[in-house]
Amino acid sequence: MLIMVTEFQKRAAPLLPCTSTKKHGEIILNIRICITIFIACFALINIAPAATKIGLIYDVRGRGDLSFCDAAYAGAKKATDEWGLKLTEVNPGQSADTELALRRLAKLKYDLIIGVGFLFREPISRVAADFPDVKFALIDAVVDAPNVASLTYRAHEGTFLAGVMAALKTKTKQIGFIGGMKVPLVEAFEIGYAAGIQATNPDIELLVDYVGVTPQAFDDPAKGKELALAQYHKGVDIILAAAGASGLGVLEAAKSMQKLIIWVDSNGNHLIPGQVLTSLIKGVEISIYETIQRVHEESFTGGLKDYGLKNGGVEYIIDENNRELFSDEILKKVQEFKEKIIAGDIVVPHERE
Repeated sequence: MLIMVTEFQKRAAPLLPCTSTKKHGEIILNIRICITIFIACFALINIAPAATKIGLIYDVRGRGDLSFCDAAYAGAKKATDEWGLKLTEVNPGQSADTELALRRLAKLKYDLIIGVGFLFREPISRVAADFPDVKFALIDAVVDAPNVASLTYRAHEGTFLAGVMAALKTKTKQIGFIGGMKVPLVEAFEIGYAAGIQATNPDIELLVDYVGVTPQAFDDPAKGKELALAQYHKGVDIILAAAGASGLGVLEAAKSMQKLIIWVDSNGNHLIPGQVLTSLIKGVEISIYETIQRVHEESFTGGLKDYGLKNGGVEYIIDENNRELFSDEILKKVQEFKEKIIAGDIVVPHERE
């Protein structure tokens, strides 16, 4: 580049007007300054680091469930906006496409690839082994690999408290639970919920239904609504929906029947103000935000990252949309149970005996 500058100066010099040596020198100086600025800008363009690339891959439904997937997106969007990172969303639509999507982003050398849901466990396990220099995050499941952060949540601790709330609020002494796919992960919601109800009032009846046994069970609002209407007609007055997008059908049923519903994974209190008893936040949003932050700060580590009541990774929401549903006495009782769980005095079950 220095040779190019010298040649430019040599060629430019004869073209300069010969008014005076002083003026001639000023023009040469100006040319040198302009060329120096040009070289500096060119160098900056070439050494500027490429933007960190974050890939967010959904399974089954993807965004629009007002719950699990939307919470994942919220965490990723907040982090990438804050630090000016590139966010790419992928919704394969079919589980058969999941591994292909992971491999495509890995080949493009994405800095972090996030699999939203336990269905990514096997695909990420294989792809992470083939791309050891790529960082991965897995939600709701565990892969034992140094380049995979496994984000898990003690949702059963939150549903225990939801069970306490429901038991203190029910008028019919009949409470419902509707899960999406019948797998241990979702059953943990039910088991914690049942434990909270039992600890508060063992005389209450809990009705339980699952939408199905395949991943499609998380994306069947019509079936969710059908199951919810059946429970409400049987006398249930509060239903906890842990069903992904199928929960949207439960929401419709609650609205039409003027009954209560408990939302999960994101704050849905505003969806039907006064009819959403509470929302249980499973820290999907904050865990993804923190994982992206670690990548940005070059402090990422693989391994298990467990979120529960103790570290704020699971929480129930009381706000202007549902505060009037609770007396101070009920909230005090719920807080007492929460403190006992955090202290270890109550160990909430999450597996069937």
